[in-house]
Amino acid sequence: MLKQNLQQKLLQKLSPQQIQFIKLLQVPTVALDTRIKEELEENPALEDSSLISLDEPKGEYDDLNDDKQDYDENNGEESSLDEFNVDDYLQDDDSSDYSTSFNNGDDEDDKKETPIAVESTFFESLQQQLDLVPLSNQDFVIGKQIIGSLDDDGYLRRPITSMIDDLAFSQNVIVEEDDVVEMLKVIQNFDPAGIAARDLQECLSLQLKRKDTSNPIIKKAIEVVEHHLEEFTKKHYDKLEKSVGISSEELKEVVNEILKLNPKPGDSNQITTKQLQIIPDFHISNNDGTLILTLNARNAPELRVSRSYMEMFDHYEKASQKDKKLKEAVQFVKQKLDSAKWFIDAIKQRQQTLLKTMNAIMHYQYEYFLTGDERKLKPMILKDIADKIDMDISTVSRVANSKYVQTEFGTFLLKSFFSEAIQTESGEEVSNKEVKKILEDCINKEDKRKPLADEKLTEILKEHGYNIARRTVAKYREQMNIPVARLRKEL
Repeated sequence: MLKQNLQQKLLQKLSPQQIQFIKLLQVPTVALDTRIKEELEENPALEDSSLISLDEPKGEYDDLNDDKQDYDENNGEESSLDEFNVDDYLQDDDSSDYSTSFNNGDDEDDKKETPIAVESTFFESLQQQLDLVPLSNQDFVIGKQIIGSLDDDGYLRRPITSMIDDLAFSQNVIVEEDDVVEMLKVIQNFDPAGIAARDLQECLSLQLKRKDTSNPIIKKAIEVVEHHLEEFTKKHYDKLEKSVGISSEELKEVVNEILKLNPKPGDSNQITTKQLQIIPDFHISNNDGTLILTLNARNAPELRVSRSYMEMFDHYEKASQKDKKLKEAVQFVKQKLDSAKWFIDAIKQRQQTLLKTMNAIMHYQYEYFLTGDERKLKPMILKDIADKIDMDISTVSRVANSKYVQTEFGTFLLKSFFSEAIQTESGEEVSNKEVKKILEDCINKEDKRKPLADEKLTEILKEHGYNIARRTVAKYREQMNIPVARLRKEL
């Protein structure tokens, strides 16, 4: 039996402009330049004013110093083709409305490029060492294959049988397993020590064997690494003393020797520029007890709609006869002009949203930003800021998860200022950051020969007025990347 039902559904559909804004909002400052360059390359109707010749008539493309046409937060709808008016783009008085120059007092240093040091990569360094060793053609090919198979941390995790297959299929070189093993031993003598090891045990052993092996402490260290590594990593020192037959003082020297070794030798020669460079999106300065917030100048590029494209559209529109090709040209130019305007509007809205969100966070955590004392951090969740600025929680989340603020006591991810509330015995709500700070202080001051167990830490927190379960203490400790008491033990 067929039934007919009439249902009403409420659907929310995002416009292309809203989607563009959302994507731009979550882009960090360090990646914004790249995103803008991509848009400039794709859309000839969009221009960067800072790159335009200084010979242009002064005043024709003035920078934006006021908010004549602030972004309409309710616009969300695509403009109709019929409502397009070239006057919106052509009037000299309003031509600056789509510029996004933003003067916030940042130093010009923010716009300078970071110099890149010229140095050899980890793999180039190994290849140079291989070039200096007298080898047959076959051994040289095997050596290159081994070096190319190493991970970034310097380990050889690819099975030797797989490398033999690689040599046969890609290099047409047929070798035996012994040939590869012998060549591997040659590379393991390269610098840095411990390179081309197949596991941590071999890596540490290779480094120790480069030391003075006539020294009894080094001999014992090699024995510990090669036969008792599990007991060492788990800090079962009593078992180690019995197994190796040494006193606690000798064991202390052995442990110190092993701790000097590098568990990831490949990292020691990595180019530092590969690491992600953090560029703060905001700066907060303290002016005699008054906090001043500024937005990084890189977030405010000097963009504008191309004058030549506006004039081109005006010329096409005024043409007396319009054939199919001319109409297509008009449509293309209009599309590019609209796209440029939408992008500039999205950049403007991004600036306003960033400042609005960070300003709310700064005032919410005013005492913290004045002092830098984590104990001054108030409990704060995304909803607190979203309600304050009348925006969606997802918008605040996009800002908090990808943006950094530079203060007088460090540079921090905005996400780090958000925390849950914990109630003390007196009924006062405090941030869990405060509890973590107390935990960290207790662990830093503990006797490393008898580190504090989670149960003891729970008791200390209760003495401070924080009634927290042991499992919560363990969770906070893990969040701070602090190991359990047994692994914090020192001799």
